[in-house]
Amino acid sequence: MQEFLELLRNVVPSLLQGAVITLQIAGVSLLLGVVIGLPLGIGRVYGPPWLQRMLGVYITLFQGTPLLIQLFLVYYGLPDLGLTLGRLTAAYVTLGLNSGAYQAEYLRGALQSVSEGQMTAARAIGMSKAQAIRSIILPQALRLVLPAWSNEAIAMLKNTAVVFAIAILDMMGQAKALASDYFAPIPIYMIVAVFYIILVGIAYLLLRQVERRVQIPGLTSEVE
Repeated sequence: MQEFLELLRNVVPSLLQGAVITLQIAGVSLLLGVVIGLPLGIGRVYGPPWLQRMLGVYITLFQGTPLLIQLFLVYYGLPDLGLTLGRLTAAYVTLGLNSGAYQAEYLRGALQSVSEGQMTAARAIGMSKAQAIRSIILPQALRLVLPAWSNEAIAMLKNTAVVFAIAILDMMGQAKALASDYFAPIPIYMIVAVFYIILVGIAYLLLRQVERRVQIPGLTSEVE
């Protein structure tokens, strides 16, 4: 027990540094995912058929391939095309593109959950299709999509673990280095697991608070 406490005291500072990097990557990637997923989701519902098919290919590509392969293609593959990205930038781009595909589908489902009659009513009072989407449909869809988006945020915290494969010192990267330094991989990875549980738990509580604050009584999905 004394040895474990000594190990804990030695590794926690480095893991806290890694936790900061993990949160940074998760936050930037989620934001990039929102920027990508919002227009993609709208395009998937209201775009012309050819655009919907193109966006469907993008979404299938990122949902249907392992995240680690996507990371390797961005970090190791793009230099062959003359574009070299730094490690953190490659992590942001990969995770952001991946998250954007999932967020687009979450938003598509939320948009389709809003009654079609609301679009008809908006057009009947003289609104254009774009005005109706922006002012009536989208605000409701963003509230409906929040539970699914919360799950994506929590998943992102865990998905960041893949970036240790390109030598980023996030929590997993720090854990790998510490396991080599102290020759104690099992205790160290158990400690890292507890760190992830704590971060996920905090994120879960915060996101549920946000959901409760923005929820409008009576606004529910109309799609079973």
